[in-house]
Amino acid sequence: MSELQSAVEAIIYAAEEPATPAQIAAALGAELPAVTEAIAALTARYASDDSGVEVRAVAGGYRMATKAQHHESVRQFLKNLKPPVRLSLAALETLAVIAYRQPVTLPEVREIRGVDPAGVINTLLDKKLVTTAGRKEVVGKPILYKTTREFLVQFGLSGLRDLPTLKEFEEMAQAGLEGMEVGDSVNQAAAGASPSEAAEDGAATPVSSVADPS
Repeated sequence: MSELQSAVEAIIYAAEEPATPAQIAAALGAELPAVTEAIAALTARYASDDSGVEVRAVAGGYRMATKAQHHESVRQFLKNLKPPVRLSLAALETLAVIAYRQPVTLPEVREIRGVDPAGVINTLLDKKLVTTAGRKEVVGKPILYKTTREFLVQFGLSGLRDLPTLKEFEEMAQAGLEGMEVGDSVNQAAAGASPSEAAEDGAATPVSSVADPS
C-alpha cells in the first residue's frame, strides 16, 4: 500500500463525518485524481471477504462501515454500550412522509397523516434530520420541508436515489431508531412518489444508529 493510500485510509477511518475526496486532497496537499484513485483501491481492498469492514460512499463522501453480514453482531455489542437515540412513532412516520414526498408542506403532511405534525417537525428540525426548502408558490406560501445531509448519513445512503423501499426503511428504522414501526400513513406517503422523484440533494443525517457502524 502506498503512503498516500495509507494516509487516505487513516483519514476516512478517523473522520466523524463522511470525508469527501476534495477534503482529503486539501488536507494531504495531494492531487484530487490521485486521492480518488487511492479511495478506489481502498474500496476494492476492503471488499474482500477477509475484511469485516468496508469503505462506503455516503452523502458525497466516504466512511468506514461494518459489512452487512456482521450487522447483528455489532448491534448486539453496541446496544450494551449506550442507549440509542429514540424517535417516536409519530416522528418516524412524519420523517418517512417527508423523505418520500419531499419537498412537502406542513398541510400536505397533515393531510397524509391525519394529525397536526407541527410539533413532530420541530423535533426533526432539532435533530437536523429535516430542514426548510423555501416556500410553495400557492396561496399562503407555506414552508416546504425536505430531508438533510444528516438524514443520508444516519441511514447510510449515498443519495436520495438510494432511498430504500418502505420495507427496508422500516428495517433500518427499527435497527437505528429503537425498533419503531412505520405505520399505514407511510404507505400512503410513498404512493405515487418514487425515490427518484424525491428532491435530489435535499439530504439529511445520524441518530447515533447501528446504521452508522453498519
